[in-house]
Amino acid sequence: MTEEILNSRITAEWEKHEATYIGWPHNKNDWPGKFTPIPWVYCEIVKKIFEGEIVRIFVNDKSHELNALRVLNKVGIDLSKIEFIKLKTDRGWLRDSAPAFIKTNENKIEAVQFKFNGWAKYPNHKSDSKIPVAISKKFKLPLIKALHDGRHVILEGGGLETNGKGTLITTEECLMDDKVQVRNPGFTKRDYGEVFKKYLGITNVLWLGKGIAGDDTHGHVDDLCRFVNPTIVVIVQENNSKDSNYSALKENRERLESMTLQDESKIQVVELPMPEPLYFDGQRLPASYANFYISNAYVLVPTFNDVNDKLALGILSELFTDRKVVGIHSVDLVWGLGTIHCLTHEHPAE
Repeated sequence: MTEEILNSRITAEWEKHEATYIGWPHNKNDWPGKFTPIPWVYCEIVKKIFEGEIVRIFVNDKSHELNALRVLNKVGIDLSKIEFIKLKTDRGWLRDSAPAFIKTNENKIEAVQFKFNGWAKYPNHKSDSKIPVAISKKFKLPLIKALHDGRHVILEGGGLETNGKGTLITTEECLMDDKVQVRNPGFTKRDYGEVFKKYLGITNVLWLGKGIAGDDTHGHVDDLCRFVNPTIVVIVQENNSKDSNYSALKENRERLESMTLQDESKIQVVELPMPEPLYFDGQRLPASYANFYISNAYVLVPTFNDVNDKLALGILSELFTDRKVVGIHSVDLVWGLGTIHCLTHEHPAE
């Protein structure tokens, strides 16, 4: 395991994938009282992704694999495009626990291992923290441990958004808060900039403010603002001035107006609506159309039985002209405090 990389870059999600990783659901505490429909939602996600690439599914053991197979068979999924990886996991939110993938100048794929600590909130994360090593060993990828001043850097994939060309977007709420869910105590923006440059090839870091209300991760950018190509971002906006998201989202939109890409050109900003607030058991849920996943064949967008579902799908359909844009019903899924992007992680093709 090496500690430093050169001449490499983190890939953008729309670049061609070799596969997509997910973790088959098993932790009923993530969806208390609502676990029964969750495997069927996963099936809908897998059905779309496997049309364009392999789906690699983490399962705890043989019994867990058989459980997944039973459900996948019932909906007619082509199992020749499914690969199972046996590894005990805690939760399986692969966006955050899987490694970051980088591409070298020789077009080789390598994996960067950031430390996963359960979003600085949940104690049951030690099994999930083994996922990068498991992927590295199984697929014979070099694994680079991300260190800064001798410390293993704590980061999650949902906290980082990149255009694959050297620009990265993140939030102050997630990485700079020194009291709530603190990832790297004492880190400055300069420290993060050095880490992003050294391990991900990032030369331009854009800092937004707060994430959306109800976000269990304390400000992940993938519920807030996403690149759809190297020069265009979508950002969610709330039109109800009485909603708790209203001011924070407007501020983020204003920040983007003054920001530039790695070549100092302006960012093109497209607004996405927010669905009406969703609550379950008295808790605000992080429902957002920005938590979409870009697979080889589809863009999978969470939908919420909301009047804005159609509007969000239409906006994204106009932006992603090379892929089909489809909604995945996520009212049950979001009770786990995450949706489609949180569950998935791409493995770029060489």
